[in-house]
Amino acid sequence: MNLTSVNSMTAMMPQGMNLSQADKAKIADTAEDFEAFFISRMMESMYEGVSTDGMFGGGNAERMYRSLLLNEYGKQMAKTGSVGVKDDIMRSIIEMQEMQSQGYIEGK
Repeated sequence: MNLTSVNSMTAMMPQGMNLSQADKAKIADTAEDFEAFFISRMMESMYEGVSTDGMFGGGNAERMYRSLLLNEYGKQMAKTGSVGVKDDIMRSIIEMQEMQSQGYIEGK
């Protein structure tokens, strides 16, 4: 998590809601993990139709390692923020916590 994430998160928090730095970091990390998962699944569907047959491709090993490669692509793309899902996820988490703190929804 970087300083920009914390500053943008502070700007989207409702008035009167105070989160510790640890809570902000946990929210940002959770949102980044979700974005990485989302990107990985999106890329898996993109690669479903790509044929790997040929002289230097194909086989069970390529099918197995492709998912690992796509997971790493997703993690790296989420770190750069190139897709932009993270901010929306952080905003949703903060809104749910605010609703929970006001008693609109039940928590754990």
